[in-house]
Amino acid sequence: MEYKREKIKFIDLFCGIGGFRVAMDETCLENDINPQCVFSSDIDKHCQDSYELNFGERPFGDITKIEANQIPDHDILFAGFPCQPFSIIGQMKGFEDTRGTLFFHIAEILSVKKPKAFILENVKQLVGHDGGKTLKTILESLKNLGYHVQYTVLNALDYGLPQKRERIIIVGHREPILFSFPSPIRPFKPLSEIIEKKVDKKHFASDYIRQKRKESHKSAYKLAIWHENKSGNICSYPYSCALRAGASYNYLLVNGERRLTPREMFRLQGFPDSYQIINNESQARKQAGNAVPVNMVKAVIQKLLPFVATSIDMTSVLREYEVQYNK
Repeated sequence: MEYKREKIKFIDLFCGIGGFRVAMDETCLENDINPQCVFSSDIDKHCQDSYELNFGERPFGDITKIEANQIPDHDILFAGFPCQPFSIIGQMKGFEDTRGTLFFHIAEILSVKKPKAFILENVKQLVGHDGGKTLKTILESLKNLGYHVQYTVLNALDYGLPQKRERIIIVGHREPILFSFPSPIRPFKPLSEIIEKKVDKKHFASDYIRQKRKESHKSAYKLAIWHENKSGNICSYPYSCALRAGASYNYLLVNGERRLTPREMFRLQGFPDSYQIINNESQARKQAGNAVPVNMVKAVIQKLLPFVATSIDMTSVLREYEVQYNK
């Protein structure tokens, strides 16, 4: 008899270049589960190009142009949704308060398709946006749809990546479960495993910028990424500050000398070297800056998957909770 692995269906909304999908594929492979992405969507054509190049299928475009009932059935919904301003926030009507926002389309899909679980990702600033009202509306909306919801702020630096990148993660499940967010995984990968040995001269800053940086800062580390903030102050660490899609060209410099290459930026986000980067350097920088940290969401998926997949032995999962509870 042919052995058939359990299949987990998921959708990948606001998918970008597929950080959630890479994390899901890797997690399922480690747990002998067959992941099946049944729908993906992103409005950015360059991201669609990268996604198609790596996964063999082109994401749907504008999520507002498709009805929720046209989305295939799925077990898990992933979404790194934009923090679009909430124009009618304040009435605390949950689902109704989100109309006119991109989050509304996530809520509508959850309402219609009722997947077992979801993981949402957004910038850390969502926590305090509009005095906390925006997040409260989002959480109330999800709870009103029948989901048990938890959220926290995680840092990619705590999950093996040498990048300080904080993001809010919102997890929901239709049934009450013993889910908890993953504990930090340390140490993070050293920069020596991220930095390329040979780099094209085009990545080096001008002599003027390099001299100016080194006159104003002395690093305590042999290998570091120097960061210049908006005030012009320089600091350096054995890891990177958060990659940003719209940052100035030279705000991050390896040892104060050169910019990160596209491959180095993708490595900082946890993408494997097998991931193909499109031949457009400005778009590659933007895509890396907007991506979700793979290792971080993978750790969350690893904790959630046992409550979605029937083939995973829950004994070890419950034992882990017992150990944490008795600490």
